[in-house]
Formats: sequence, structure tokens, C-alpha cells
Amino acid sequence: MAYLSRLSLTNFRNLMQIDLELPPGIVVFFGPNAQGKTTLLEAVYLLAIARSFRAENEREVVNFGSAAEGGQALVGGTVERKEDRLAVYVGYQSVPAAGPGFGSHTVRKEIRVSRVRFTAAQLVGLVTSVLFTADDVQLVLGPPSARRRFLDILISQADNLYLKGLQRYQRVVQQRNRLLRLCREGRAGADELVFWDDELVREGAWLTWRRAEAVQGLNTLCAEHHLRLSGTEDDFCMEYRPSVPASGNLEDVEGSFRESLSANESRERATATTAVGPHRDDFDLLLDRVDMGVYSSRGQARTIALSLRLAEAGYLASARQESPIMLLDDVLSEMDASRRRRVMEETARYQQTLITTTDVELVKDYYGPSAKYFRVENGKVCLVPEGMFRDQ
Repeated sequence: MAYLSRLSLTNFRNLMQIDLELPPGIVVFFGPNAQGKTTLLEAVYLLAIARSFRAENEREVVNFGSAAEGGQALVGGTVERKEDRLAVYVGYQSVPAAGPGFGSHTVRKEIRVSRVRFTAAQLVGLVTSVLFTADDVQLVLGPPSARRRFLDILISQADNLYLKGLQRYQRVVQQRNRLLRLCREGRAGADELVFWDDELVREGAWLTWRRAEAVQGLNTLCAEHHLRLSGTEDDFCMEYRPSVPASGNLEDVEGSFRESLSANESRERATATTAVGPHRDDFDLLLDRVDMGVYSSRGQARTIALSLRLAEAGYLASARQESPIMLLDDVLSEMDASRRRRVMEETARYQQTLITTTDVELVKDYYGPSAKYFRVENGKVCLVPEGMFRDQ
């Protein structure tokens, strides 16, 4: 069991003051566009992964008027789990930014769980969540960075150690690239790279090994969901494509990593960038051995992306032995009736599913009175009285 029983927001984007009691099961937020529906899901996902999925800069989440006055934004949630209840809060304090920009500001973020201060790495995985958006087609058609982010968020939620390892690896790459630039400029010697090479291999090989394990597990789940969603017998396959060979045990991956570093030594000296490692990885999505990142139609890409998200949910449920919170942000309207029904059937299996839509009839026709419905308009969220959507 895992679900969000309460969500409270203060000065979070256009939602000035929201306090909602949420039941397990299906919860539907409906209303016109640009009223705050996606912001509600953004807040819930923030409580799971400690970052907004929409904001490039965290200043964006603080309400403009509040930010100008040096105000605060707060996202809070009560999470019901099998063995306990957690009070999770992510707060943003707007402060004037240093420098000449008039009216500019930055934010400080603070995370607390049951009144204890937490880091982002400590928060991720306490409550898991899977987010479906219209942009998910980029998992198929987009750049490798979108697929790397998908894997990183998935494994970080499944394994408490992964995010910490990823953060260490990113610092190593940053330091190593700086040293490579100094070497190219003649201000440092190649022997100074030895330490950072060892760190890169140690941290990078483990990440590569964990990603290979995750893709192997996802492949089976994704193929099963694709078969149900597409209704075809096409052979689906998800193949990890690391920049360093990932076969064998962890020691084998470390050996391959060192060989790859050696083979790319001249290239790295010329470009002053680290040429191999998890920051260069990708995975392929194949139907009958055809790369869908190159040859899929928009419809095929959407079906594969849905399969990936459903596989992500199954993977997390198995890894954590607890149901992730499912978040569907206005994705049902873009599906045909058959796929829409299958997605609603699959997501309804989880402890809690939060759905946003501009067309409540699409959802009502399937869930009927078994769901709870909230109207979202002008930054206000109101529970629709029971019985409004009962079948006539």
C-alpha cells in the first residue's frame, strides 16, 4: 500500500492555497487548459523525485507575486505506506539574487520528512511515482538524454544507492573534464589524470552495470505491455547501448571501462571531454529488429512510450514491494478508445492513480462513480459532489 492522503500547496505556481484530502483509487482533476491541473501532478511528482518535471529553473515554481516580495512556496503531502505514515514537505524560499539584475531572485530549497531535514538523495524512493505525459514520445523519438533521464529516475526510485552514485559520477566527470582542459593548455600533466581515471571507472562501471540490469528487467515487462496495447504480434525488444561493454559481472565492466578509456585517450586530449561512460549511454527500442527511434510512426512511438511507463510502474512495484502513485497528465485524449481502455485498466490496478483531463466524459465513461472528481478552474480545486457522475 502507498498513496497520498493529503496534498497542500502554498504559492506554488498559480495555486495560491490548496489543501486536498485524497482517497486511494482513481482521482480525476478536470477543467479547461491552463487552470492548474498539471501543477497538481507536478507537486505530487516533486514529493517523489525532489525536482519539478516542468521547470528548468526552480525559481519558476514560486508564484511570481510571492517571489517578488521575497515569499515562499510550499508543497506538502501525507503519504500512507504499509508500515507507516510520512509527512513530506518541500519548501522554496525566494531570496534576492546577487548581481546587477533588477528584481532578480533565486530560491533556496529545503526538504523535510516527518520534521527531519532530508537531502534530495534521501527523499527519492521513500514514495515512488510514475508520470505519463504527452511528451513521453520523446522517449522514443527524442535524444539519448531523454532515455538516460528515464533510466536514472527509474533506478533512483528503485535503489537508494543509485542516485548517490550518479551524483558522485557527475562530479567526477566535471572534475576530470576540467583537468583535461588544463592538460590541453599545458597547465597540468597527464599523470594527474590517474586518480580521476580510477574514480571514473569505479563509479561509472557500477552505474553501467545497474542500468544493464534494469534494462533487462524492463525489456520483459515492456514487451508484455506492448503486446496488450498494440494488439499485434510484433517482436518488441529493448536493448541497452552503453558506451562501455556491460556484459559479465561488475569486475568485467570495470575492465572494459579501462580499455575504452585507453582507446579514447587521444580523442579526449583533443576535445578535453570525457569520451566514454554512462553520460554517453543510450538504449534502442526495436520492433521486429527495426529501430523505432528512426522508423516509427507517431502512433507507434506513443504506444511504445506507454509501454515503457507501464513497465516502469511494474518494475518499481516489484523492486519496492509497494505500489507507485500513477500520474496521467492529459494523455488519455490522445489515444484511441481501445488503447485508452487498456491504459485505464492497467493503471487502475495500482493503489492510487491521479488523472488530469479537459474532457471528463472520457474518464467518466469508464470509471463512473468509483472515481473521485475535482474541478480545477482559476487556481481553485473543488470536489464534485458524489452522485454528479452517476450513470443515468
